[in-house]
Amino acid sequence: MEAEELTLVATKPSFDLPTACPLCLPVFIFLKLAHVPFRLSFNSIFPDSDQIPYVESGTYVAYNNKNGGVIECLKQDGIVDLDSEFQSIPDWISIKAMINSWLADAMMYELWLGSGGRSAYKIYYSDPPWPIGKVLFLKQVYVVKQRLGITKGNAEQREDEIYKRANIAYGALSTRLGEQNFLFDDRPSSLDATFLGHALVTLHALPDTSVLRSKLLEHDNIVRYAEKLKMELIESGSSSSGPQFHSVPSPSAQRKGPSNWSSKPKREETEEEKNFRRRAKYFFAAQLLAVVLFLSLMGGYDFGDLELDEDDEGLAFD
Repeated sequence: MEAEELTLVATKPSFDLPTACPLCLPVFIFLKLAHVPFRLSFNSIFPDSDQIPYVESGTYVAYNNKNGGVIECLKQDGIVDLDSEFQSIPDWISIKAMINSWLADAMMYELWLGSGGRSAYKIYYSDPPWPIGKVLFLKQVYVVKQRLGITKGNAEQREDEIYKRANIAYGALSTRLGEQNFLFDDRPSSLDATFLGHALVTLHALPDTSVLRSKLLEHDNIVRYAEKLKMELIESGSSSSGPQFHSVPSPSAQRKGPSNWSSKPKREETEEEKNFRRRAKYFFAAQLLAVVLFLSLMGGYDFGDLELDEDDEGLAFD
C-alpha cells in the first residue's frame, strides 16, 4: 500500500487545531510523527459516530470502533508502526494504561461535564440545525454519565476520583518525560501521539476555568513538550508529509456533482463505506426520531444546570 493513498476522516477543525476531537487528533499526530503523507477529510454528517476517526486507502479501512481503534489497526495491519522497539520497555504498559484509561476518562468528563460542555458542543454539534444539535448534545451527556458510572448519589465522589487519577497520571508522565523530546528514548511512539492529542485538546479547547487544564499547567515540561510539537507538526506549514485538507460534502453538496470532490480517481467503495454513506440520506430523519425517543424515554431525567435557549451560538447555563 502506498502511503500517499492514506486519507484520515475526522471532525472539523476548531480551537486552532486541525481537529479538536480527542480521538481524531492523536491519529493525525501519529501519521505526522511517522512522516506518512495523507489527506485530511472532514465529516460533518455523523460528527459523533463511533466509526470516526477512520483511515482509508484503496479498499482498506481502519475504523475507530474496530480492534482497539485506528492506531492499533494501522499497527496490527502493518500500515504504520512506531512502537516495535518500545513494547518491551518496563514502563510501556503502565504508561499506556494511564493514558488510555485515567486520562481518557478525565478528558471525557471534562469535555462533557466538568467544564459545562461548551467545547464539546462546538467540536461535535455546532453544524446540525437547532434544536437537533442541542438535544443530541444532552443525549451524549447522559451517555457519558453512564459510561463513567456517575449518578446523583456519587457525582462528587467520582469527580474527585477522576481528577485525582488525572493528577497522578500527569505527575508520572512529567517524570517520565523529563527534558526529552518524547516519552521513550527520545523517539516518537504511538503513546506520544495519544498523550500529545490529549494535552493539546486540554490546553487549547478547554476553557481557562477547566480543572483538568489547570492541573496540566502545573507541569511546565509537559506544556513545553506539547507546544513544541504543535509548532513542528501542525503549525510548520505544508511539507512532503503534510496532509491535504478536504471536507466530506453534506448530502446537498453531494447532489451538485463531481466538482465538489478532489481530483483523485474514484475507487470502488467497500460495502461498509456504501452502507455508511447510504445512511447520510436518512440522517436528519433518523436524528429527529432519536430526539423524540430520547425525550420520551428520558422525560424525567435531570440535566442539572443546563438550560436550552433559542440562541444558535451555544448553550446557556445558570
